[in-house]
Amino acid sequence: MPTTTDLRTRLVDRLAWSRDASHFALVPQAVAVPADAAAVGSLFADAALSGVPLTFRSGGTSLSGQAGTEGVLVDTRRHFRGIEVLDDGARVRSGPGATVRQVNARLAPHGRKIGPDPASESACTLGGVVANNSSGMACGTTANSYATLDSLVLVLPSGTVLDTAAPDADDRLRALEPELHAGLARLRDRVRADPALRARVEQQFAMKNTMGYGLNSLLDHTRPADVLAHLVVGSEGTLAFIASIVLRTVPLLPHARTGLLVFADLAGATGALPEIVGTGATTVELLDATSLRVGQTDPRADVTLRSLDVDRHAALLVEYQAATPREADELAGAATGVLGTLPVIGPRTLAADPAPRAALWHIRKGLYATVAGARPTGTTALLEDVVVPVPALLPTCESLSRLFDKHGYDHAVTFGHAKDGNIHFMLTERLGGDVPLDRFARFTDDMVDLVLGHGGSLKAEHGTGRMMAPFVRRQYGDELYEIMREIKRLCDPRGVLNPGVLIDEDPEGHLRHLKSAPPVEEEVDRCVECGFCEPVCPSRDLTTTPRQRIVLRREMQRAREAGDTAVLAELERDYSYDGLDTCAADGMCQTACPVLINTGDLVKRLRAEQAGPLAQRGWAVAAKHWAGTTRAAATALTAADALPDRLTAGATALGRRVIDPEVLPAWSPELPRGGRPRSDTARPHADAVLFASCTGSMFGPAGGGRSGEHGAGAAFERLCARAGVVLTRPAGVASLCCGTPWKSKGLTDGYAEMARRVLPALWEATRAGEIPVVGDASSCTEGLRGLVADAGDERYSAIRVVDAVAFTAEQLLHRLTITPLGSLALHPTCSAVRMGLDGPLRTVATAVARSVTVPATWGCCGFAGDRGLLHPELTAAATAPQAAELAGRSFDAYASCNRTCELGMTRAVGQPYEHLLEVLDRVTVVR
Repeated sequence: MPTTTDLRTRLVDRLAWSRDASHFALVPQAVAVPADAAAVGSLFADAALSGVPLTFRSGGTSLSGQAGTEGVLVDTRRHFRGIEVLDDGARVRSGPGATVRQVNARLAPHGRKIGPDPASESACTLGGVVANNSSGMACGTTANSYATLDSLVLVLPSGTVLDTAAPDADDRLRALEPELHAGLARLRDRVRADPALRARVEQQFAMKNTMGYGLNSLLDHTRPADVLAHLVVGSEGTLAFIASIVLRTVPLLPHARTGLLVFADLAGATGALPEIVGTGATTVELLDATSLRVGQTDPRADVTLRSLDVDRHAALLVEYQAATPREADELAGAATGVLGTLPVIGPRTLAADPAPRAALWHIRKGLYATVAGARPTGTTALLEDVVVPVPALLPTCESLSRLFDKHGYDHAVTFGHAKDGNIHFMLTERLGGDVPLDRFARFTDDMVDLVLGHGGSLKAEHGTGRMMAPFVRRQYGDELYEIMREIKRLCDPRGVLNPGVLIDEDPEGHLRHLKSAPPVEEEVDRCVECGFCEPVCPSRDLTTTPRQRIVLRREMQRAREAGDTAVLAELERDYSYDGLDTCAADGMCQTACPVLINTGDLVKRLRAEQAGPLAQRGWAVAAKHWAGTTRAAATALTAADALPDRLTAGATALGRRVIDPEVLPAWSPELPRGGRPRSDTARPHADAVLFASCTGSMFGPAGGGRSGEHGAGAAFERLCARAGVVLTRPAGVASLCCGTPWKSKGLTDGYAEMARRVLPALWEATRAGEIPVVGDASSCTEGLRGLVADAGDERYSAIRVVDAVAFTAEQLLHRLTITPLGSLALHPTCSAVRMGLDGPLRTVATAVARSVTVPATWGCCGFAGDRGLLHPELTAAATAPQAAELAGRSFDAYASCNRTCELGMTRAVGQPYEHLLEVLDRVTVVR
């Protein structure tokens, strides 16, 4: 294996990668992480020699089983994330590992976006979107991957690299792959010459269709190189590796008007579709009666829905999108007359305000979370999609409902992209192990009969995968199916790419390799393994992701139940570092999780179980003597600062080899001198209580200034003084802490001791909750809120905790005169994002500087309190994309809103990060 591929064969790696968002589970022999396309070519050569197949995986959000294998699983996300905007946004070049959201973020300043708009856009990658021909709510068949493809760089199983954008691409294909070139030309001519085949292909691809190979390529394109490029779209990694993608983009339409139209029944809703589509609606989403009932259980649901007495009702969620507010109003106004003629029950209004629009969309997007989160323990959530011609939508939905009843799927929901005839349905089933599959098999057979009987396709946008591969022949007929088999043979004659996917002769292939989910614990049992958490996880490029941590918990439980002590011991040994030590426990996974799992909470609890009595006692003692503990840390940092860097680094490295590296931090040159102790400042008529973070007393300010003059707390106090706001501090503040150091390590005794000290002090300082507590570091603000929320004494719930950035945005900015800088690089912290401080942070930043840059690759820095000191490799991996994006650029200031995160970003970028309020302090004078 070449050195440019990281080959992982540990059991913990193979099991961690054995699951994706589908209901299939296959354990690979190895996980390969190639560095570039050349390394993929070497993997092809190895596969040809060994006969061990390859399967590509990027985001792992596919739902049909196309991203799993018992061969070698190839990670095409890690090293293939490059994005290049072309032609002022008219086109974009991307690696297969960049997410749709990342690509669209780069295009947004140009007023453009890519056409495909899958609901998983935060986690699915462009490689998967193209390989599955994914679409979404709005793009239909006119702006999907196939329709907007400009070119691909392909690596064929033979090792041939083909850039289809090159002027000589077809000549190169003919020269290097003569059999493939001639075979594609022959198949093209065969389909074009046969009226019956041509008509069948045209009928199949007049609707959204991701079943089998895209045979419309043989009609739409003439040059074999172009035919090949478009055949690869939707081929699910069975024909070639997609090394690079160029798509034509579509206009970004940021202004929308949205309404929920409720009808008495499905007939009324589907009958209204032609008129609504005729008004130019961008999206029209169907929700059946069960969907509406599920939506009613969500407290964030629209008031109209909550007040509805649902019987046989159905609804259409309609949205009009435009480039400007005026254009959006014109579209909505023109539609109003038509909507007024429809048999709608209740309001027909189209909302412009973001809040009610968000509430409406929450109904639709929250369906998956609500049903999946409420499923019985041990079951799997299955989300399937089919498509029928729009006139057949009503009878198909009605028949599906009868099938659910027939097979006992009591809580199945039906929804979908109504204007395309694209139906999604979701049900829960117990799969895998020794569980009988008769019901699932019978339902699938009946569903196939139903959809094909209405002239539809068994897959519209989720890909054929393993789930529908046994039914491809039935949908297309023998002759077109044989053409698909010939395409596979021409591109992959040895059959090394993703066997069992898209083309499968096993009639029961969809019933093999199914997941089982043994009960473990609350967070684990709720997880649907969708992978939405992975892009926001700081350890994703180092060890494991939240999904993988949960998968491994399930595997350990499976080994425990089977009595396999050797496997259990091996997994527990490797999980200690991969699953626990390198988890930042930042909670960002919860912000992306559809069922709101905070894997950080799970990790904290597991750390608590692992913490021995000695650690519990030691940290409890530290909580009782926190002022002395922070002074000792500050003194050590000041002493280290006075010594040569090499000496200090060598001494701590030696110490970490002798002492547990989970206890002794690593020293690095960017660490500052120690800070100064916090002091009490009691003012009886104060407007707010400043709770200065102890990190400011342990770590001195950026640039080596004195912490009494510099640092976030001091800057905030000066800003308040200029604005006429009086601050006080809690009594004994030097011995107080927000509790985060104990909570993040699972040290429950120390956490309880600190809560016992902090809460009474805040109660007294706030005059029993009369004035707010202001935290000057975002993680400490979040920690204080947690202390209050966890308090057993209900009176403490009156204590209000706000962050200094939010307080400044709301109470101070309008009282200050600011001379802004030219540019600012801003790093929002994960705690700020979790608390919803994005808006206030942006407000203060735009007041500080005329140009504010948040890297498109922004994410948690992974410093996570002391994680960045105990495991600097975590911070290095987490910040690498942001550091690369900012490299070579210069800004007037670099800011964040948490001291340890500032240290992490300073280490990564090589520029001194400081608190945003310190920057504001420098550019502010009294108004």
